[in-house]
Amino acid sequence: MAIELKMPALSPTMEKGTLAKWLVKEGDNVKPGDLVAEIETDKATMEFEAIDEGVIASITVPAGTEDVAVGTVIALIAEAGEAAEPRRLETADAAPATHVAAPEAVVPPSAPEVSTPRARQSPADRIKVSPLALRIAEAKGIDLERITGTGPNGRIVRADLGIGPLATQLQVAVPQFTSAPIAATAAPPPTGVPMETVKLSGMRKTIARRLSESKQTVPHFYLTAHCRIDALLTLRGELNASLSARGVKLSVNDLVIKAMALAMVREPDTNVQFAGDEMYRFERADIAMAVAIEGGLITPVIRDVASLSLSAVAEQSKQLAAKARDGKLAPEEYQGGTASISNLGMYGIDEMIPVINPPQALILGIGSGIEKPWKVDGQIALATIMTATASFDHRAIDGAAAARFMAAFRDLVEQPMQIVC
Repeated sequence: MAIELKMPALSPTMEKGTLAKWLVKEGDNVKPGDLVAEIETDKATMEFEAIDEGVIASITVPAGTEDVAVGTVIALIAEAGEAAEPRRLETADAAPATHVAAPEAVVPPSAPEVSTPRARQSPADRIKVSPLALRIAEAKGIDLERITGTGPNGRIVRADLGIGPLATQLQVAVPQFTSAPIAATAAPPPTGVPMETVKLSGMRKTIARRLSESKQTVPHFYLTAHCRIDALLTLRGELNASLSARGVKLSVNDLVIKAMALAMVREPDTNVQFAGDEMYRFERADIAMAVAIEGGLITPVIRDVASLSLSAVAEQSKQLAAKARDGKLAPEEYQGGTASISNLGMYGIDEMIPVINPPQALILGIGSGIEKPWKVDGQIALATIMTATASFDHRAIDGAAAARFMAAFRDLVEQPMQIVC
């Protein structure tokens, strides 16, 4: 029987993508791990690998097709010695010009594993399991014979093991904001004005859709704190002097990220996520930091920030930002996150009010440090003041908890030795 090769969900937010390029043609032999296509997701262009062995019997979605729904059959693979009838692209699978298959048809937990190479079989040589799931099972001592696989052909994938917050994130991220379609109307441009029409990338379309949904479906409320950061700037200079021999340089953003994570630990009622009739309360703070890239932005995640040293935060933030700008982030490096931070202070922006990044319930916006008259030790003097504004999901976070978080954040920033100790 022919094996259906389907459009994978290569990120938790992906509902459709562009089949940018085929790397194989009909009649080609493929084996697990072979690259078969390039797919443009809402985050980046990624290579798609075969997970089964056989012959490409039919390509049902041509290269360059946009808005192909996740789960659409894009090709058929025939096993050795088997012939498969070519299959037309059905409207129900994906029809960019007419109807797109409902995202609810996707099974999120198994989707990210579609893009990984088909795993070698288990040591027992009788269990179908992805390479990542096999490594996790071996490391955790999980008995795979007790696991029912939900991947292609019953293959065991990472989500089947129930490991880590990613599985939870994937179960709720896709369906949460897809139930109510948003009608977007494009107004004609003003007449007589010179212009050019720029086609939106998949990333820009996703940003537009998700942020529109966020403002329409998430009840935002905002709190602002003005933080005196002179002590933080002094401490940063001293730490950088001592770390220079190791080639580590702390930015203000590194200290702010650590302060945010510690404030969430102090006020755990803000480290949460709304999930309909339930709410998730996380046991660690994974901070997604906004990084501007060509054509949009992406939010790589620093895991368990509160437990990291400042030098580790600095090294990870630098590496992730560089990979983001080079388009080399792996999906696991930008998926998840329990809260986000967006810092525009380096652009001289005094204050920003960010939009929540669903399904998270908290995002912190940071402005630049500005010298202004301030009460210092009972006297009016110049001080460097940074404005921080947080957006909260009122379904999950109450005003009092949000206020305690902001007070904790300001306390950490204004007494920065607490960030180090």
